[in-house]
Amino acid sequence: MSTNTTTRPDAGGATSTAGGAWINDGKKPPASRLRTTGRRRSVPYLLLGVLLVLACVGGFVLISLNSGDRQAVLALARGVPVGHVLTTQDLRQVNVAVDPGVAVVGADQAATVVGRPMATSLSAGALLTPDAVGGAALPASGQAIAALALKPGQFPAEVGPGARVSVVFVPGHAGTATSPPADGGTVWPAVVTSVTTPANDQNTVVSVQLSEAAARQVAAVPAGQLSIVMLSAGGR
Repeated sequence: MSTNTTTRPDAGGATSTAGGAWINDGKKPPASRLRTTGRRRSVPYLLLGVLLVLACVGGFVLISLNSGDRQAVLALARGVPVGHVLTTQDLRQVNVAVDPGVAVVGADQAATVVGRPMATSLSAGALLTPDAVGGAALPASGQAIAALALKPGQFPAEVGPGARVSVVFVPGHAGTATSPPADGGTVWPAVVTSVTTPANDQNTVVSVQLSEAAARQVAAVPAGQLSIVMLSAGGR
């Protein structure tokens, strides 16, 4: 017994059997299949777009939270020695995140510090604190300040107020003292308080703060037998 199978041509070139199954003639699939494939391909792009939007929103929130704790405070635009009278040119405004326990001078309080002397020496970029302005706080208890007359080459050009240094004994030439101080000191840790170059003088006077004992040793060394080595901020 034979069964007749009827095929119907489709406008797109495919044929359909009586049972409803589509037979593709190799030209192109039905339109319904094209629509399904297009939807499947668009899903990854939609997910990627959603992820990008979420990332942007998260970044914006993070930046907002971080910047919300910042304050406009005063910092030094250049290094200043102890006793220096502050001017507007010495100060600049910076926006920083400050711990509640740290004392700073707000940018809106500039008028309260301009015209007042520095109580300590600070380097450029240091935040200005209330204790740094007013009566001289140097030397501290147990400390002393010694003045060194140094020639070019005996100290780095980068040395400025607030710099941590080592004062080093250098043996002299023939006919001069060549032995270190009697108590054996040859290297003394110190902090620079000021650097000045008197007019018509080849020497530069570098004032340093060190312990009282070290200051006495340094003062006893003949001129020309001391040099300065600049250390890192946490150096010894």
